[in-house]
Amino acid sequence: MAVKDRDRFSTATRIRIIGEQTAARVYRSQTRRQARRSRLTGRAALLAMVFCSLVVALAYPIRQYVAQRAEIADLQREQRETRQRVEDLRDLKARWQDDAYAEQQVRLRLHYVMPGETGFVVVDPEAAEQTRAEAGAADRPWYRNVWDGVDKADAAAHRQ
Repeated sequence: MAVKDRDRFSTATRIRIIGEQTAARVYRSQTRRQARRSRLTGRAALLAMVFCSLVVALAYPIRQYVAQRAEIADLQREQRETRQRVEDLRDLKARWQDDAYAEQQVRLRLHYVMPGETGFVVVDPEAAEQTRAEAGAADRPWYRNVWDGVDKADAAAHRQ
């Protein structure tokens, strides 16, 4: 028994036991890796590749579909606005065919008065001041006014 106890505590026995434990750990880790690898089979890889190719193949048509739907919505909105504008113009045409409305607009826009009436024009004092300030252009020769207009247009073109 003393020999067995001695073998149990010998360095060679301890190294052999450690080696066996290490081999067992390596074997267990290799089987785990193989189990992980076995999850991704050739079929799964093929299925993933088919799925990715479908996504890539359908991406452009779906984008076109969404763009066309947006364009259709814009055209429908524009059509509604145009129909509303046409309806407004028809209403305006019908109003202008009424003599009372035409007379009212002539009085308002052209400052016409009926025979026997006295017309008055009220001048805004601020507008009169602005007109006097612009009257300086009337004192100059016409070609100076034209040249100033060209300079202003040129300056506006350079700003843009």
